[in-house]
Amino acid sequence: METDRLLAGAEDGHTGDHGSGSATSRRDLRGSRRMSYSAAGSWCHLDGDNEDLNIQQAVVFIEDAIHYRSINHRVDASSLQLYRWYYSRICQWSLGTVIAVVLLLAFVERPSSLSISSDPHHRTIPWEPPCGATESVEMLCLIVFCLDLAVKSYLIGWEEFRKSKWLISYTVVVLISVIDWVLSVSMVCDEKLRVRRLVRPFFLLQNSSLMKKTLKCIRRTLPEIASVILLLALHLCLFTMIGMLLFAKNEDPKKNGEWELHFKDMTTSLTSLLVLLTTANNPDVMIPAYTLNRGYSIFFITFSVIGTYCLMNLLTAIIYNQFRGYLLMSVQTSIIRRRLGIRAAFHVLSSHRVQAESQEHVSVNTVLQVMSRINMKSYYKSAITMAAQQFAEQGYMNRMQFRRIFDELDKDCVKEHPPLPQYTSATLQKLQVIFSHYYISVLGNLVALANVICICTVLVLNSEKSTAERDNYVLEVINLCFILFYLFEMSVKIFAFGWRGYLSYRSNIFDGFLTILLLVLQIAIFIAYWLPHSQWYPSSHDVMSLWEMVRLVNMLIVFRFLRIIPDIKLMALVASTLLDLVKNLRAFAGVLVVVYYVFAVFGIWLFEGAIKPPPEMRWSKIYFVCWWLTSSVMWVNLFVALILENFIYKWDRSHSCSVTDVEKIQYETSVQFMFKEQIQEPTEEELVCQLHQHPHLQLHW
Repeated sequence: METDRLLAGAEDGHTGDHGSGSATSRRDLRGSRRMSYSAAGSWCHLDGDNEDLNIQQAVVFIEDAIHYRSINHRVDASSLQLYRWYYSRICQWSLGTVIAVVLLLAFVERPSSLSISSDPHHRTIPWEPPCGATESVEMLCLIVFCLDLAVKSYLIGWEEFRKSKWLISYTVVVLISVIDWVLSVSMVCDEKLRVRRLVRPFFLLQNSSLMKKTLKCIRRTLPEIASVILLLALHLCLFTMIGMLLFAKNEDPKKNGEWELHFKDMTTSLTSLLVLLTTANNPDVMIPAYTLNRGYSIFFITFSVIGTYCLMNLLTAIIYNQFRGYLLMSVQTSIIRRRLGIRAAFHVLSSHRVQAESQEHVSVNTVLQVMSRINMKSYYKSAITMAAQQFAEQGYMNRMQFRRIFDELDKDCVKEHPPLPQYTSATLQKLQVIFSHYYISVLGNLVALANVICICTVLVLNSEKSTAERDNYVLEVINLCFILFYLFEMSVKIFAFGWRGYLSYRSNIFDGFLTILLLVLQIAIFIAYWLPHSQWYPSSHDVMSLWEMVRLVNMLIVFRFLRIIPDIKLMALVASTLLDLVKNLRAFAGVLVVVYYVFAVFGIWLFEGAIKPPPEMRWSKIYFVCWWLTSSVMWVNLFVALILENFIYKWDRSHSCSVTDVEKIQYETSVQFMFKEQIQEPTEEELVCQLHQHPHLQLHW
């Protein structure tokens, strides 16, 4: 996933690469560059030798390209050092930790959530920190946010700051938080309302570019969703009136069950059908009427077919279509930023020397020097370095060659397993062939299945027995035999593949870790209860009883059975999709946290101290309807959209893979890779046009 960029221009309707600024001399203390352009060619050079600054600029531009960041920031030496420090791993992790801390403060502040039970009838009085404790932590966090805002504003400059709606909003939110904090302290923490709680999620939003894009996607989808929502509202109102006519109050009290419970008035009727739309009260809502006459079921079935199965799925289709289209546009913008960063790096590297040719060139040694300074994944760094070294004899590369070596960034990272160890003995070679065969894993899966069946059988036989009546001796002996086989299987695989080869498979890491853990538990049982014998007393124990230890072993064995997943192609595909979702859904999960957080704060304000809502709080239904529309309708469908894209992408890729290839070849799937085939590459003219509009990289033609 892409990291946050300093500008939100592309999210505000333009590419974010426009701006203006004043040119300064190279001799200025700020270290800005003064460039001149030759009328005879398309290359530029510096008024002096500033090669080290050019290399530093190229390093930052390439790092911007790697992380899909905007290059519209200051490019003097001191600013570049500050920029790299700001985007360093330790700085970004620290900022993320501060954001997490300020969000978690709500669990400690009044009303505190520090209790084991959530039931107010059973829980003890939760501990509440003294006044000033959480406020001190919050002030430290706000100081960090002020520094973060100051650094971002300085790096992009005033002109670009005024164009960034997110940074302006960031400033407003920080000011609101500080003012509200001062009011809280001045009132000795006895205020009824903390406005800053409501704006805290903004700190999480502004730190992720993809979260911002998701919000913009939702905003663009709202007009299409509104039309279906209106149709849904008409559907509800129509069936509400029909229901009130069908289930009107009868003179016979025995026939008023449906009217009394669900159709007594307009509000109750509308609420009952809205809940039925979510299927939460199905079939309870129609049971009283169905008891009187089966024909009444036609009303509820028709309502559910039109509302739940047609209109709700139409909402899903609209959200998926709009989300997919906007996500493709966002990925297109990201690719443009990557190409622009690489083009800018080539430009500054080729500008420090005067070329006799009309075409720009850059030295291979300079490129290798730049690559040695860049912070990036070792896989891509080695691939790009090897691609650059192919031009070592030529000594230089032109613009197209420079761009091609960075095409490695757009390729899948394929995991290659190390070669098998070489044995000189013919016997060892034959054993290596046998133990490295795929059927050894199949045999291990069958044995694991047999172990699970044994555990299941024992659990069924002992389900009615108490702890004292259970015979743990038999189950322990069975588990011991299976654990010895697991240890044997792990040993022969290590022999066949070697340590590095064995650990290169994620399934082997999972399997080996659980095998060692089971072995440790088995040794612990022997230490506590000596050798197996039938006189073990399950109730006797020091820290854990024998039955508790056997239960733990059984749970690990059952969990270990998940090792079969990589050996079943479709199951491996689904599991791989889920693992990728953990990586690709971080931004969406972050927005979901924001939604939950905001609604939780509103809920605390609305229902503080209320166990049962009084009758005059019918308006509170609006709160829950908004919550349902936001969480169930919007976010669930957004998750469905990304899950579909991820699964379809992997499904198409899997057709060329065998069963074992799913585990042997692991692709790093990102949002950019999903839409790679549908992305249009920017032209050279587009890149040059945006490069010339850089607010801090002034070019003179």
